[in-house]
Amino acid sequence: MNAALITPWSSEYVDYLRDESRSVGSADYVSFPLTEEDVIDVIKSTAESGIAVTTQGARTGIVAGAVPQGGLVLNLSRMKHIGEIVRDDQAGELSITAAPGVTLAEIMDAIEPYGLFFPPNPTEDTASVGGMVAANASGSLSFFYGAVRNWVRSLHIVLSDGDVLCLRRGSIFADGRTFSLPTESGRKITGTLPSYRQPNVKSAAGYYIADDMDMLDLFIGMEGTLGVITEIELRLIPKPRAVGGLTIFFPSENDAVKFVRVVRGEQVDGLVSPIIRPVAIEFFNNDALNLLRRMKSDYSAFGNIPSIKPHYHTAVNIEFHAESADALDELLIDMVEMLSVLGVSDEDTWYAANENELKSQKAFRHAVPEAVNMLIDERRRSVPGITKLGTDMSVPDEYLTAAMEMYNEGLRASGLESVIFGHIGDSHLHVNILPNSTEEYKRGRELYLGWARRVVEMGGSISAEHGIGKLKSAFLEMMYGCEAIKEMRELKRLFDPEMRLNPGTLFSL
Repeated sequence: MNAALITPWSSEYVDYLRDESRSVGSADYVSFPLTEEDVIDVIKSTAESGIAVTTQGARTGIVAGAVPQGGLVLNLSRMKHIGEIVRDDQAGELSITAAPGVTLAEIMDAIEPYGLFFPPNPTEDTASVGGMVAANASGSLSFFYGAVRNWVRSLHIVLSDGDVLCLRRGSIFADGRTFSLPTESGRKITGTLPSYRQPNVKSAAGYYIADDMDMLDLFIGMEGTLGVITEIELRLIPKPRAVGGLTIFFPSENDAVKFVRVVRGEQVDGLVSPIIRPVAIEFFNNDALNLLRRMKSDYSAFGNIPSIKPHYHTAVNIEFHAESADALDELLIDMVEMLSVLGVSDEDTWYAANENELKSQKAFRHAVPEAVNMLIDERRRSVPGITKLGTDMSVPDEYLTAAMEMYNEGLRASGLESVIFGHIGDSHLHVNILPNSTEEYKRGRELYLGWARRVVEMGGSISAEHGIGKLKSAFLEMMYGCEAIKEMRELKRLFDPEMRLNPGTLFSL
């Protein structure tokens, strides 16, 4: 093997056996390529020996997709090249090219001086661009702007034999469910896409498949199982001229859900939807607010969160992007009138109209998952075998109320400690069960499995944004069935005949 690029494993690299899932794997070798050519050399070298390869970026994922199961760890975090911002006059689009190890924060820093904006907004700005594409990441602003998929113009992908695919959006489409892809060496990869139909909801579960699809989309969200992404071109847009936010505290969960339905455009009790569609709608139930009250009282790290008054029951955070400050002011006035009809006063609303206020509201949004992780880390010191049980499921909009009732009824009956928060605009909520013991963890897992079955029956997705990784492969089979998993394996084998890339991710081999 290439000794200049591939290093035998040692305890020096122990951090690369894990990601944010807290799972720990094993490996025999590690490589830190700097260029696409390095990746090609490593892939060819490991192919000669039949060594499995697990691709990593910043290891911010929570489903163990970057956790190796032996073989070589291919860590792309040192691939840091960022290209110039270019304009495609024909398409009328601006874009920037980045290597996979570039982080979201580094992209935002690079485009900030030009007044540009990359709308996908994953919670973790240390996430790598390669990982974001491989998982089709999304965040709060995806309600309006969509997931990362919507913002990828082109990709370079190194295949398991070292050959390269260069794909540009709008260039190569499937013919129904059949496809043919030319590689840089001149050969063609032809095959048939799986037959399953994806649910019409926010989803990051399995390969993206559709009739007559743009073949670029197959490699966005494939979690490193079909190839190694080595170059990404991202579409950019001008920053919004005016940005405003509201965090609204409701006297009940029902009132909060009614408000959500109205602001996302549904007809509810004669209430009028806002003239501008929100870019984000986030939800925090009463248990989530109580957790923040407790953490603010007990930990200085949460001291910057504004005081949450005792009568605040449920919160909804919304963000608007407008063409002008005047348009934003008019919108906020309309929102105040709507809230008064729902019995919510000015005093029960936090307004954000400048950068500092917006940062404060963003910190509030991110405080709940941070508080959950801190709490679970403390409990693991006395009960090492437990973790949080966090759902990542979405349902069709018409099932939002039914899904919330399902969660609340299950939690009440179980007596388990929990919080519910997340991207309610997409009918995508995170239920985090917080076990105190191994017995509670087991009960929580059974509850989660039951919810997953119900979500599938509703036509939802068992993974809306975090992907499948190695932890949720059973859920993927529950969602699509055994035959669909078989078709996914067959598709992988077309691109990775020896099944060497990210083994154990999406499905078992």
